[in-house]
Amino acid sequence: MPDPPQAQPNEILGVGAVVVDREGRVLLVRRAHPPSAGAWTLPGGRVEPGESTEAAIVREVREETALETRVLCSLGSVSITREGLSFHIHEYLVAPVDDRLPRAGDDAADVRWASRSELAALGVYPDAIAVIDRGLAEARSL
Repeated sequence: MPDPPQAQPNEILGVGAVVVDREGRVLLVRRAHPPSAGAWTLPGGRVEPGESTEAAIVREVREETALETRVLCSLGSVSITREGLSFHIHEYLVAPVDDRLPRAGDDAADVRWASRSELAALGVYPDAIAVIDRGLAEARSL
């Protein structure tokens, strides 16, 4: 097994998921805690020591939304800074493995499916929308 990717010393290694359902909607979580408390964003979080980024994203989606998912492909990585913290986030397109309904858990205050046209009105950050757009394009090509 290859070594997990490393963030720079001042960055937190994280993962994010563009989860797309059969109707082409994207799964969003409302953050319960800083950074970005109250914001609608993609499910994700920190990579645990020794954990691969793919294992981390499946775990994070499960913890935040109660959904079991499988990784479809990588969407690359982004570096962001929020509230004085810097993150290096590996983004993935993932799909639910069944039709169960998502429910908020872990550090998610709420969870919902949203169409692309709803993202700006929900206050989703532009950098997250850019990742979502990449994920939706990739999902259409599969």
